[in-house]
This record gives sequence, C-alpha cells and structure tokens, in this order.
Amino acid sequence: MVLLCFFIALGGLPPAGRSAKLEGRPSILVIMTDDQRLDQMRVLSKTLALLGAKGTTFDNSFVDVSLCCPSRSTFLTGQYAHNHGVLANGGPHGGYIHLDNSNTLAVWLQEAGYYTAHVGKYLNNYGADSPAVPPGWSRWFGLIDPSTYRMYGYTVSDGGRPVGYLDSPRDYQTDVLAAKAEEILRSRAGSDQPFFLTVAPTVPHLERLGHRQTPPRPAPRHRGRFAREMLPVAASFNEGDVSDKPAHVRRLPPFTPERRALTTEIYRAELASLLAVDDLVERLVKTLEATGQLDRTVILFTSDNGFFLGEHRIPEGKYLPYEESIRVPLIIRGGGFPSGAHAAQMVSNVDLAPTIVALTDVKARRVMDGRPLLPLALDPKQGKGRTLLIEGYGQGKGKPPFAAVRDPRWFYAEYKNGDRELYDLQRDPAELRSLHGDSREAAILQDLARRLARLRTCSGASCL
Repeated sequence: MVLLCFFIALGGLPPAGRSAKLEGRPSILVIMTDDQRLDQMRVLSKTLALLGAKGTTFDNSFVDVSLCCPSRSTFLTGQYAHNHGVLANGGPHGGYIHLDNSNTLAVWLQEAGYYTAHVGKYLNNYGADSPAVPPGWSRWFGLIDPSTYRMYGYTVSDGGRPVGYLDSPRDYQTDVLAAKAEEILRSRAGSDQPFFLTVAPTVPHLERLGHRQTPPRPAPRHRGRFAREMLPVAASFNEGDVSDKPAHVRRLPPFTPERRALTTEIYRAELASLLAVDDLVERLVKTLEATGQLDRTVILFTSDNGFFLGEHRIPEGKYLPYEESIRVPLIIRGGGFPSGAHAAQMVSNVDLAPTIVALTDVKARRVMDGRPLLPLALDPKQGKGRTLLIEGYGQGKGKPPFAAVRDPRWFYAEYKNGDRELYDLQRDPAELRSLHGDSREAAILQDLARRLARLRTCSGASCL
C-alpha cells in the first residue's frame, strides 16, 4: 500500500514497457559520512535545507556498534553485529573479509532488478588484497585501503581496476566522489530501471598518513573557515570526577592545555571538511532535479558513528557507548516521509536496511533485526518506548568488551570485567553520575539488565 500511494503521488500509472517487478519502485540514494557527530549537522546548511526541510529528521538515531566496519555491515544487512559477525575493523573478527558480501542489501536489490552503484568508502581493509568488485554492485568506485583516509594521493577501484589520484587540488577526495556520483546519476536519467546508489565520503574522519593520524584536510576553498571556532565544551568535557566511571575511563588523565589545543584543531578541521559534503549533497540533489529523477528518489543521510572531543576525558575516537559516540544524524527525504518533520522515537542503524527493503519491496535473504522507519515517521505512537542494543567487542587498550541498552530515558551498560554504568538521561544528559550503585535505582537496573539479557542474543522479531 505504501508503494502504491508513493507511485500515485508521482503521477499515475507506470509507462508501458517497464518491467512489472519494478513498477512504482523508488530509486534510493544513501549518503553516509564517517565519524560525524550529531552536533556537527549545524554547519551543513545546504543539507538541512534540501533534506531536513524536505524530509523527516530522526532526532534519536543511534548505532549498534560505534565503529566503522561493524556499523557499515549493519547497514548492509539489517542485523546487529552479534548476528552478522563483523565485530571489529580488522583482526580475526573484523574487516571486509568477515562480512558475507554475497548476501547484502546490494545483492538483494540487484537480484530484484535494481541498478546498484557504490562510490567511496566500503568496509575496512577492502582492496588490501584485491580490488575486485564485491557481489551485488552494477557500478563500483570504491576506495582502496590503506589509502582510504587520505584526502589526496589515494587509490580507487574503478570497476575492479586500481586508479591512483594525485596530490593536486582537483583530486580532493570528497569532490572526486561527488563528481563520480553525479556522473552515475546522469547516466541513469531517462531509464525506467530504479537505482540504489551509496555515496560514502570519508570526512570528517581523521586522515592517516603512514602510521600518523592528523586532522582531516578541508577542500582548498574551505580552508580557514572555522579558524576561530571554539571547542564545544559540554558539562562532560574533561570530566573532573570520574570515580563513578569504569576502570578504563578512571585511568584517563585530565586534559593538558596542549591536548585541548589539539582537540580544538581537530574540531575545526572536521567542521571545515564537512563543508565539501554539504556541497556534495547540493550537487547530487540538483542533479536529480535537473534529470527529472528527484521526485522518485528516496534520499537517506546519516553517519556510521559519532566521535569524542574530550567528553569524559576521552581525547578522540569512538567505540565507547556514551552519547557523543553512539548518536548519529539521520534524515530521510522522499518515499512518503513527511516533509520538514521530526520523529522522536528511538531508531538504530539496524533499521536502515529494513526501511529500504520495505520501500523497494525486495526480498531480504537475512533475518533482519530492525524495523521499517516509515510507519514511525507517520505515527508518533509507533515504536514509542523502544529499547535499543549497543554492542562493543573490544578494540585494544581502553576499549573493553561490553553490551548496553538505551531507551528514551535510561542508558545501562555491562562490561566484561564486571564494571557497570547506569544513567538517567532525563536528569543527567551529560552522563556525569552513574547510578549503578544507588539502591534507590535497583528496580530499574534489574529491569534494564533483563532487557539487555534478551537483546544481546536476539534475532529478528525478538530484537524489537
């Protein structure tokens, strides 16, 4: 019914000759940034105008694992990490080779007759052994590791053929990806075959030059745009009393002036680098409009995870299950999502594949753990009070394994070493005082522990 209403809104019956199995199905454009915090959306004025004001913004959007490869694998499968099995960026349980790429959202869409294309970052360690195109993609322009996080001097697999880009202004990575995505969109103009295009710029992720990580370089036209921007100092910044926190946080030293200066430099560079993403969004929306494809395209904008900038003394990075790390932007335009609307329900990246599957009416070949988001956007009562699972499987020093739950009010985490955390986010949104040892909250802790025990091994409908 949703698909029928969507198609009727576009102007009636399908043109003669279109394949029956593709009638009325929308095209899908997904734009996914890398390590973008929710509060950084404020500098993306074009994105807010073209997508936010024309679509639905999900104000409480989270990720299952706040880490690149597990998060992107969740997008491609609709499954929590404990089900798709990609638990880290590399090593014995992480990286590109640990996802079954023969059974992903792209494969399902291609099997249903969609033209599928990918531009930008895919999964960590892609291309390290071979630049071969993964299953399910009709057109492929994927960044090759270890050059993925270089804004200049990187290598791309262009249909399986490695192509190097130089250290010159015209080869700024985000702009090259934007141009390639525009080229693909223009090539689809006039076709009755719907497309699925994912565009994945690497900003505002830190650059990796050899073994060094540096602030991301902005496009030449955006240099210095935030040179005087002040670091956002929330109540949790350089937290003074961490005695309530788990051992890995208690061991963190307070910020020095030098560390604060570096974090400020990173923040300014991240904001400036995002301006090229804002240009990318504008460029692609205008291309869709100019080629007559905008009204039949659903556009989804999100990030794979957030990023710390000194909260709880954490100097940088993600993984840990505090708000700055697990909360991400999510806007969906088209496909029946209300224009200029906000949805308050708790949603997760585990819901993205189910949403696309529902909109396109394709057959998923995995048991997905999320739910389609259109019903939530249309009815504020749908999904109200939902509990989400947050997972972490260990990533070296300072990053212990844990499992946690997040609902509209509470956050509760259990660490493998026995540490626990409990926050009332209604009264303590900065997560400054853990209540796990407060006898007055024993009942809520027990309830959350029961919910966590159910979700940490859930599958399919039992995850809802």
